[in-house]
Amino acid sequence: MNYISIPNLLVMTKKIIYISFAIFVFQFSFSQKKAAPIEEDITLAKELKEQFPKDHIALVRSADYLSFGYDKKNNKVTVDHNLEETLINLDSRSDIQLYTFYDGQSKITNFNVKYRTQKEMYIYPKDEAYTSNDLFHNDSRVKYLSLDFPLLGYKYHTTINKKYLDVKYLTKLYFNGSYPIINKTIKVEVPVWLNLELKEMNFEGFSIEKTVETNSKTNFKTYTYTLNDIPAMYKEKNAPGPTYIYPHVLILAKSFTYNDITSNLFNNTQDLYNWYVSLTNALENDNSVIKNKVIELTKTAKTDQEKIKNIYYWVQDNIRYIAFEDGIAGFKPDEASSVFNKRYGDCKGMANLTKQMLIEAGYDARLTWIGTKRIAYDYSIPSLSVDNHMICTLFKDGKTIYLDGTEKFNAFGEYADRIQGKQVLIENGEDYIIKTVPNSNAGFNKEITDYEFSITGEKIVGKASKKYQGESRSSLLYYLNSIKNDKKENFLEYYLNNGDGNIKVNNINTSNLENRESDIDFSYDITLNSAISSFDNIYYIDLDFDKEFSGYNFEDRNTDYVLTSKKHIESKTTLKIPEGYTASELPQNISFKNDNYDLSVQFKKGDNSIVYTKKFVINNSKINKQDFEDWNSFNSKLNKLYKEQIILTKQ
Repeated sequence: MNYISIPNLLVMTKKIIYISFAIFVFQFSFSQKKAAPIEEDITLAKELKEQFPKDHIALVRSADYLSFGYDKKNNKVTVDHNLEETLINLDSRSDIQLYTFYDGQSKITNFNVKYRTQKEMYIYPKDEAYTSNDLFHNDSRVKYLSLDFPLLGYKYHTTINKKYLDVKYLTKLYFNGSYPIINKTIKVEVPVWLNLELKEMNFEGFSIEKTVETNSKTNFKTYTYTLNDIPAMYKEKNAPGPTYIYPHVLILAKSFTYNDITSNLFNNTQDLYNWYVSLTNALENDNSVIKNKVIELTKTAKTDQEKIKNIYYWVQDNIRYIAFEDGIAGFKPDEASSVFNKRYGDCKGMANLTKQMLIEAGYDARLTWIGTKRIAYDYSIPSLSVDNHMICTLFKDGKTIYLDGTEKFNAFGEYADRIQGKQVLIENGEDYIIKTVPNSNAGFNKEITDYEFSITGEKIVGKASKKYQGESRSSLLYYLNSIKNDKKENFLEYYLNNGDGNIKVNNINTSNLENRESDIDFSYDITLNSAISSFDNIYYIDLDFDKEFSGYNFEDRNTDYVLTSKKHIESKTTLKIPEGYTASELPQNISFKNDNYDLSVQFKKGDNSIVYTKKFVINNSKINKQDFEDWNSFNSKLNKLYKEQIILTKQ
């Protein structure tokens, strides 16, 4: 018997791998060459590039097809979602990733790519756990592969089949996608035994064709929607949630009938609530673990409100927020004892811990579901897409108070803008309660600045004070407390001088930066080193270094600009005029006002001073698209004003 030495075996193995890879690359390149675009596709690509100049890829065709089945073993309605698309390259070369997500409630049954010639592309997709900045741990997975478009007009045909193991987890289908689409079709084949509503959202202004066909032989009703020439979803920061903007179809499975037995799914809000409660009722809350902590937090408190605050603030301060999306755990809270012991949890776990600690202290606290402002729907729509958050509701002395442990520095009774004005679904035994989170006005979030300046040589020196209230206060506290103690002083200097090395900040005094219930106050000395130019007894002064909203121009924007909160910013700058000088020229006052905005900049000249005041109020925490023309006009004047100089002339 002949033997091959290990070194020789390794060499031979490497050669085999190299040859196999070379053959694969050759076959792949050869296949690509055979799939070179035809003249018709090149012409189409050029036309589409003119229509969509900012896009590199377009979909010639995109077709969603839904069909439904019944899982006897688990008594669930299943969904087969088939997506077929034809992609075309609009540039000389493009590279993209084709991907699809799935989780514990779904699976990918087919992931197929073909060349223009319908020849299979034998590259298998990668399959990895999916993580994002918002979801630190979940059961979401992604299948993906890279697609290389080597030439203008190059095409691929893709097919992705996804199976939902439970119909409730398929909530909506959009007409828009990551790329512009020439022809989009959504076809839904509904069997007679399934009671399903297709709720049409944001169809206004779009030429969407709809047909409904009934096949009496197969007992299916087929709904078909068609839309042409659809732009890609806008890649814009601070945009509203997609449910506000894009046309889509909500898939509302209400009930199904099997063997003459009808089972409810989400026929109404009560059904949605019943399912939520079935998850919370399955919790095994053992409050013995948290009992001693509740006693510790309440034993020296003199009032009920103080006891409640101590518990609420302890959860805010000591439980780290980590978003979870683990299949059913995406909707089911974690046990309070588990969150307490781990010292971390998602919004549901933190809400449950807050509830159980308050119950242990003797108060009426309830779990509460809510959709943040990211979501356009309310609880008139029975769907899992209605909400994305959970908080705790406290009923006390006839008052309803909402407690969100994920908002780390919101004071008791204050609510983040993202939940203000939104409906809440509050547990109430077998029934439920729907209420609305109160709105606060912009004045609640005041930021007030006062500068007192004088000129010394070639410098502007003076004193400054700042006050932060409401969400401007809680946001600043969040940033401050995310910084290590030995870095906070440097951060404050950087924050107060806007990161400008020519501005020196000294002798900073602050209010209590640990108290989330009181305003934040700063007072400090300030020196502007490069704000003055002088020539022939004339001072040219750049007085404004804050320049709020200077970059907020929306000439090319397609969607509302959503702010983190309502804004109320006021500042007053008083510049003492040196003896023997007079202000020869001041910028013109500007203003813009309607129901949502109150914006103004004014200059006043006194006997020995110039007073420069700014007021920026935005009441609805967003800059509306329909206001862009007026806003941009004001913003253009504002930016021009920011560039102007105050001129002081010696008499």
